[in-house]
Amino acid sequence: MTTPSVVRVLGDLAHDNAHPVASECACTPPQVLADRPDGTVVRSGPVVAKAHAADSEPPELEARLSLAASPRLAGILLPALPAPDGAPGSAEGRTVSLWPYGGPVDPSDPDAAPWEEAALLLARLHRTPPPHALPPMRGPVKAARAVARMCAARPGDPAVVPVLAAWRGLPGWARAETPVPGHRAGFLCHGDLHLGQLVRYPLRHGPWLLIDLDDAGLGDPAWDLARPAAWYAAGLLSPGIWLRFLDAYRAADGPAVRAEGDPWPELDVVARALTVQTAALALAKSAAEERSPDEVEQLMIDACARIASLPPELVSEGAS
Repeated sequence: MTTPSVVRVLGDLAHDNAHPVASECACTPPQVLADRPDGTVVRSGPVVAKAHAADSEPPELEARLSLAASPRLAGILLPALPAPDGAPGSAEGRTVSLWPYGGPVDPSDPDAAPWEEAALLLARLHRTPPPHALPPMRGPVKAARAVARMCAARPGDPAVVPVLAAWRGLPGWARAETPVPGHRAGFLCHGDLHLGQLVRYPLRHGPWLLIDLDDAGLGDPAWDLARPAAWYAAGLLSPGIWLRFLDAYRAADGPAVRAEGDPWPELDVVARALTVQTAALALAKSAAEERSPDEVEQLMIDACARIASLPPELVSEGAS
C-alpha cells in the first residue's frame, strides 16, 4: 500500500490545482480512487493527481505521458493538466501528473458499457502515426510480471501448474522475452485496455476518451483487443457484446485484425496471454487475501487449463 505521505501530497496537489490557494475552501476531503503498485490516484473536486509506479523509467514515462498533449491524439486521449511548476512533480521519488476528472463507466449498468466507443477510440489510436519516439508497449511486460507475482505468492502450489503451462505455450514476444515480430511492432498502442480506462470528459455529456498511458507505446495493436477477446473466449463476455465491439473496430478500419472473416489468427496469442495474466493475478490476489479464487477468477484459471491442453496443431500460426 502507498504511504500516507504520498496520498497527502497527491491530495494537496489536486486540491491546490482545483482552485486558487487564496480562495476560501469548502472542499470535501481528497478521495483515493486507486492504490495499486502501478499507480496511486487521488481526486479533489475536478482534479486528479496520480503517482506513477516507483519503478517507472522517467524518460520512457515522460514520452508516454506526452502523448496526451499531441494534437494528433486530440479526441482520443484525455489531455493532462499543466503541473504548477510547468514540469511533472514527484512524491517520494514517484513521478506525479495531474489530470481533469472524467466520468467513469458505470459498473452497475453493464448493458450501457461503451464497447463501440472503446473500439472506435482504439481504431483511431492504432491508425495514428506516432507523434514522437516511443518505447515498446508494456503489455507483455505486465503479463510476465503477473506470472512472477503468482509464483512468488504461491511457491510450489499445484494451482499454478495450468497457468504456467499456458504461459509456456506462448511465443517469446508475448512473454516479453523477444521483440514483437517486425510487421506487427510499429503501431501506437494503449497497452492496458479495459473499460476502466475510459472516461467521459467533460462530465456527463462529454465524449468518451482513453486514460492511463503508463503502458502505451509501439507494438502489436491486437494486444489492445486481447482482454475482451479473452473474456469472450472464457465465457465472461456475451457473443453479442463481443461482436458489437469487433464490428465497430472493423468498421473504423482498425488494423489489429483482418477486415472480415475469422479474427482469431491475429487474436489467438494475445487472448491467451491476457487469459494467463488475469488468472495469474487472480491466484496472487486470492493467496494474499487468504481465500479461494471466486467464480469469475476460477473461470480464467480453468481457461488456462483448456489452453494448456490444446494440441500443438491447433495453435494459431500467429504464435510463431
